[in-house]
Amino acid sequence: MDEIRDGLTEVACDVLVIGGGTAGPMAAYKAKRRNPAARVVLLEKANVKRSGAIAMGMDGLNNAVVPGYATPEQYTKEITIANDGICDQAPVYKYASRCFEIIQELDRFGIKFQKNENGDFDVKKVHHLGSYVLPMPNGDTVKKALYRQLRREKVLISNRYMATRLLTGHDGEIAGAIAVNTRTAEFLVLRAKTVILCAGAAGRLGLPQSGYLWGTYENATNSGDGYAMAYHAGAGLANLECFQINPLIKDYNGPACAYVAGPFGAYTTNSEGNRFIECDYWSGQMMQEFYNELQSGKGPVFLKLDHLHSETISKIEAVLHHVERPTRGRFHENRGTNYRERMIEMHISEIGFCSGHSASGVHVDEFARTTVPGLYAAGDMASVPHNYMLGAFTNGAVAGEHAVEYAANVDLAKYDPGDVVRERARVLAPTKRDDGIPPNQLEYKTRRFVNDYLQPPKVTAKMKIGQARFAEIRDDLENAMVVRDAHELMRSLEVASILDCADMAAHASLFRTESRWGLYHHRVEYPNKDDDAWFCHSILRKQNGRMTAEKRPVAPYIVPIEDSERSAYDRQRILKHA
Repeated sequence: MDEIRDGLTEVACDVLVIGGGTAGPMAAYKAKRRNPAARVVLLEKANVKRSGAIAMGMDGLNNAVVPGYATPEQYTKEITIANDGICDQAPVYKYASRCFEIIQELDRFGIKFQKNENGDFDVKKVHHLGSYVLPMPNGDTVKKALYRQLRREKVLISNRYMATRLLTGHDGEIAGAIAVNTRTAEFLVLRAKTVILCAGAAGRLGLPQSGYLWGTYENATNSGDGYAMAYHAGAGLANLECFQINPLIKDYNGPACAYVAGPFGAYTTNSEGNRFIECDYWSGQMMQEFYNELQSGKGPVFLKLDHLHSETISKIEAVLHHVERPTRGRFHENRGTNYRERMIEMHISEIGFCSGHSASGVHVDEFARTTVPGLYAAGDMASVPHNYMLGAFTNGAVAGEHAVEYAANVDLAKYDPGDVVRERARVLAPTKRDDGIPPNQLEYKTRRFVNDYLQPPKVTAKMKIGQARFAEIRDDLENAMVVRDAHELMRSLEVASILDCADMAAHASLFRTESRWGLYHHRVEYPNKDDDAWFCHSILRKQNGRMTAEKRPVAPYIVPIEDSERSAYDRQRILKHA
């Protein structure tokens, strides 16, 4: 089992999609639908049937722009304000304009969304300003329905292959990718006219309070591989200092789901049972207020449902315990927590990169194009802020359609064969050692140091110490890590991605000398926003083998924001309970 074998195969395609979770399958599906003659390959390090953050299902859509409830302009304004104004509106507006047709298409796939007595979509309000939440009563069928469409369109699926590096041509354009089999360690070179990165969030960056490597808020298989591949290919990555930090159930690796419970009347409170924030929509400022309450004499913080009618709670349980995370019901049962009798203790998650819940990702435009010609990105690793699952579907569709059209007008780029030789040597180096440090120990150490030195509130001296510690770990990774089988080889590659993301998180956080996005980027020495110097994106990239950062202006707004509206998300605290 997992014996390391020697092997190298090369294939060619028009569109290569890396990542089989949410955005990837939709990108591959749409590319094939747009051009049935195109050769489209979907690459996944696990199995597309049950991979990604929606493997077990999803409880609802957090950002559905449904006619009659909201307009693309309203949604674009909401996300711009929620993201402290640092937002290129074009990709957000493109998403908002197209997501309803994607909802209708998913509905035709057999993924049902909650409807009212008139047969209209039953949209709920959780956001600070608008109404965008659409429950999914059979959200556990999402992946099955999506997989059926891939098979119907005859998309070429390559399971158990993990992409390790992107290949670029002589002029910096995309040329394909190198991948390794996660069961045999055999290599696959995929030449491609276009590549779409859909590898998900960097969810295994910080360490959960449990200390368990897999006990993460995000899908634990999402180790930042896409972020690392984009970085090493020279693509720009935007606002990586804007960390993902979410409220979660204490000691359980999942959200408290105020999104689901809120429309039924549940809300977040302090230990006195008093509500202290007006809405439970995730934003950096909401998390700052959450953190402040935890640190005050009124913590801990709880999700309050015990005031609701028992039948109402049963409806909430039907979604929370049977759709997205079936383990949740067992967790509460074993802990003796009955929603009807006790509030649910909440806490703060570990840090990560995820545009789905914040804003940090590979920089893309409204067509999902990165700064590398022929390279696209979508889903939780692309820089469209707060795009969640529906954003992954919609922006994946945008990427697939544009990429296949781009591929029709270019030839396969030539790459340097030496890049493949060097990458094979890098990947296999740990297998050549008789003894050393196993990947899980290096991963634990890296992620513990992420918590020690990068977790907000951010302190300059601590982040610099973190950089020095990460350099020491990299020396161990490159010279002392040992791998015994193909599965452990995959783990070693994930550790390398995690370490790359840790370095990028520290570098980006030190670059932006202000506080912004509430708790996401709270710098103790620079406690205030500085719009004069920092109303811009920070773009991190690899240049001449070194990590660099630069400012990039925010594109002119499509939807104007009034001065009185800009601070709406800063005014969430309920002062009478402060």
